[in-house]
Amino acid sequence: MTPGALIDLSGRWHLAQAGGGLACDMDLPGDGISALHAAGLIPDPYFGRNEYDLRWISQADWVLSRTVMLDDPAVALELSEVDTLTTIRWNGQEVLKTANAFRSYRADLTGVAVAGENRIEITFHSAPAEADRLQAAQPFALPYSTNCPIPNGNLLRKPQCDFGWDWNIALAPFGLYGRIALVPAAAPRIDGVMVTQDHRAGAVDVTVTAHVAQAEGAPYAIAFAGQMAEGTVAGPTLTTRFTVTDPALWWPAGQGAQPLHDLSVTVGGTTASRRIGLRQIELVTERDEAGLGFRFRVNGRDIFAKGANWIPADALAGRITRDGVADLLRSAVDANMNMIRIWGGGRYEPDWFYDLCDEMGLMVWQDFMFACNIYPSDPAFLAEVEAEVAENVARLQHHACLALWCGDNELIGALTWYPETRANRDRYLVNYDRLNRAVEAALKRTDPGANWWPSSPSPGPMNFGDAWHDDGSGDMHFWSVWHEGRDFDHYRDVSPRFCSEFGFQSYPSMEVIRRFADPADWNIASPVLESHQKNAGGNARIAETMFRTFRFPARFEDFVYLSQVQQGLAIKTAVTQWRSLRPHCMGTLYWQLNDTWPVCSWASLDHGGGWKLLHHMARHFYAPVMVSAVPTGEVIELRAVNDTAQSVDLTVIARAAAMDGTVRELGRATVTVDDSATPVLTLPRDSLTSQEMLAFTWEAPDGTRGGDVFAPKPYKAYDLRAPRIELKVAQDGDGWRLTLTAEALALFVAVEADRPGRFSNNAFALFPGAPATITFTPAAPGPAPTFTLRDLHSATMTT
Repeated sequence: MTPGALIDLSGRWHLAQAGGGLACDMDLPGDGISALHAAGLIPDPYFGRNEYDLRWISQADWVLSRTVMLDDPAVALELSEVDTLTTIRWNGQEVLKTANAFRSYRADLTGVAVAGENRIEITFHSAPAEADRLQAAQPFALPYSTNCPIPNGNLLRKPQCDFGWDWNIALAPFGLYGRIALVPAAAPRIDGVMVTQDHRAGAVDVTVTAHVAQAEGAPYAIAFAGQMAEGTVAGPTLTTRFTVTDPALWWPAGQGAQPLHDLSVTVGGTTASRRIGLRQIELVTERDEAGLGFRFRVNGRDIFAKGANWIPADALAGRITRDGVADLLRSAVDANMNMIRIWGGGRYEPDWFYDLCDEMGLMVWQDFMFACNIYPSDPAFLAEVEAEVAENVARLQHHACLALWCGDNELIGALTWYPETRANRDRYLVNYDRLNRAVEAALKRTDPGANWWPSSPSPGPMNFGDAWHDDGSGDMHFWSVWHEGRDFDHYRDVSPRFCSEFGFQSYPSMEVIRRFADPADWNIASPVLESHQKNAGGNARIAETMFRTFRFPARFEDFVYLSQVQQGLAIKTAVTQWRSLRPHCMGTLYWQLNDTWPVCSWASLDHGGGWKLLHHMARHFYAPVMVSAVPTGEVIELRAVNDTAQSVDLTVIARAAAMDGTVRELGRATVTVDDSATPVLTLPRDSLTSQEMLAFTWEAPDGTRGGDVFAPKPYKAYDLRAPRIELKVAQDGDGWRLTLTAEALALFVAVEADRPGRFSNNAFALFPGAPATITFTPAAPGPAPTFTLRDLHSATMTT
């Protein structure tokens, strides 16, 4: 090590089971289970039912080791994203213990490290064993979610879904996913950079505060937006104010551009860099006749939040890559989303994740990492939580994308879920309040101007009501359609102010199913398929809903396709209904965007990033300008919404569509649509015959256009005709152009390829005389793909 230089300790290490057993090489960053699999010592954890035979790994201790050569032993060890319980020894001497996957750590090795060869060992202790020990030591029981096959994860500061969830594998993995390095022990440090913005007419004042250590008397320079401040360090903080006149503001996706300005802080030879978007995001909660509103206001403009919930990109964090995550986030933007909610049972994401959101214009609703469990509130636990909150808030607060900090996911509801909490609600409510207040206080101490919401769902501060069924205030989680088996029209029975969770399951695409199941297991009742369905009763609920809505498919592949159509219809019904209530409702974040492994779930993106049919449908129902059909009593209303900053003139034409594809006009109108939902046409239900659906189109003077088909009855009530779809394929550069025609109305036309890639559109309606052209872009070069066509008739009609 050159004096004053950093040594990066990522790369090749040796992994061994403590006490003897399995051993192999392991690369950091990475996780132990992936390393064992890469070495051929265990089978693929995601295939078949292998999960159950691999849970023993979490019950063992594991040791990572390597040697390090040093010229100058005056060093400190820095590491982050350590999962979770470790003892670290340097040359056989204990130098650090870790117990929180959400914090970073530093150990001064002065007097322990030596010139020449050094040995470092990181012992990862069994998380389940420690969780059981901590639970047994509690003064009263702290129930954990029934979604978790591995118990007591709530006692540890580790991603809660690692212990299993109703969409996740249960392996309680271990590893190190962030930075591990040696730095000069006495070198100046920049421990944090805080940025605040004061917006006024024609200018923004930006205040930069750097927290430094071991830097007294060192030169410093802070550069931002073409301006520079220099001086000598005198004290633990450096504060500088810059003024930007005529600022180019950062906007959410679909509302404007995302300009980012470089910020650098240099102290001695140490530099910290950030990219800053100039913007003002407010959480607006105002009382009205309905209750308490909930909306985001960006740069003075009310924004309808359109998006989905984010969970970890993979169950095994060593498999997560920046490129893979960027693809998932880009898919969100491509589907016209402007917000994601980072759910509280996963992890605070790394810095580069929020950089990507800044660049793409994706606002982030950030939960603190508590979900669905009852947590401790003793002084030691709360002190650990306060340190975790302070570190992560300081790390992330400068990001333009960061819209909200939320205290937890569903902890208020958990007070009614368990026998212990129902029997002594006062005790557990006080216990919860201590935790929630500690989180809020730590947030406000660190970033007093941060947007805060106590819990999700919540009717509002100090309101512990039922935000699963009461829709007048705050944010809502609406799960009655899925968990209670209600029909899709039940989404129309509520009028949320902001719905931050709602969802419906489907099966993963066949491309994904082939990765974990042999053809012999292609049956929803097979043990393999059931092991990839983690929500109790989920397969039966999908099938039962399908039976109510469609004529039942005969082939497994068609069942998979129809499950995705059904999922898309469910979420489309909710989103179009609630968007039609704007400004009463100002946000919909469906559950969920992505998957952690190949599984039957609520996600719109398959594990690996492929678009399920829901995601294609989301691109349409989240379009900036859209018209939706809203059945109300004996009429069907067409309502238009406009999320852009300017009014739009729309011409809307409504037609009755017969099953042979012939249409007849029912009415037309031209309306001006601003920032409130606008009624366009009201059509009597009896204007449609028993074998007609409502087809409608809209167009604006700038060429914006769209269309939709609404079925007022279950699809099984219609006698679909064979559409005889013809497909013509032509190569178009690196991709393929597909032109489809039909002889009768074809619903939910979907094209599948035998190679990974992305279609420009899918799950669309096709009318006779109106060809559709879509494109397919392969994920990588290769031979010409083979395409498979599906539509509602071919999937459900036996003749």
